[in-house]
Amino acid sequence: MKNLKNYAFGSFLALSLLLTSCNKDEDIAVDTELLAANAQIDFGNELDFNAGVDVANENGSYSSRTTNAFESLSATCATVTVDNSTPGVFPKTFTIDFGTGCLHNGILRSGIITVTFSNYFIEYGSTMTITRSNNYYVNNRKLEGTVVYENITTNTSIPKWNRTVSNGKLTTLTGAIYTFFGTRTVQQTEGVGTLTLGDNTYEILSGNHTVTKPSGSTLTVTVVETLIKKYSCNYISQGQLDLQGSFLDGILDYGDNTCDNQATYTHSDGTVYNVNL
Repeated sequence: MKNLKNYAFGSFLALSLLLTSCNKDEDIAVDTELLAANAQIDFGNELDFNAGVDVANENGSYSSRTTNAFESLSATCATVTVDNSTPGVFPKTFTIDFGTGCLHNGILRSGIITVTFSNYFIEYGSTMTITRSNNYYVNNRKLEGTVVYENITTNTSIPKWNRTVSNGKLTTLTGAIYTFFGTRTVQQTEGVGTLTLGDNTYEILSGNHTVTKPSGSTLTVTVVETLIKKYSCNYISQGQLDLQGSFLDGILDYGDNTCDNQATYTHSDGTVYNVNL
């Protein structure tokens, strides 16, 4: 099983989110802070999934390695250790230590996450549990919580998982704390049987997340049309999300499967806005 790489909203981490009307010049009154937090949370969740699958891939039979350089992530600044090096014996917990600052592919991480497998990740019914330490940061944003992936594959040519996020917490650069939780179902539809990552395609079939900001207001994000994420593209290239919040009531549409940073938001009154991700 090849790893899911860079599945995220790319430049959302710096998040310069711009919404402008296609029909008029004024800006839409939306809660961009919640949009930003949601994007950063999504990015972190998918980034940690990458790390978990990388651990499984790099360790083949889930045994100890001859080196603890986490090569598929970074050959220089991340290390991985395992609590049980006996092949095929579970549960097995890997510790991924990013130290005080590990920069790789433009992403800065520090601190520790642990990844626990109940069985081989490709086995039906197995779970991969990702736990973030209290000093884990992604691009200087503190990320907390537990993410559990349960293998629900029924067709081995289309691997599938349910993901559950609990006790999630994001601390932004300004110190604002957002809490989050939710579920999603994801499957890999292309590149399953090849040895390269560039042809991997993933589909997010369903699910919803709830993000709560310090003031108590929330954003509920629901998949209403399957999201397409290609390994070779930094952005989701197709699919729709329903956005419901204090100032949002409409559909975010990622387009026609073209790899770009463009999307549109259609408000409930029918007004369409261009969105630069």
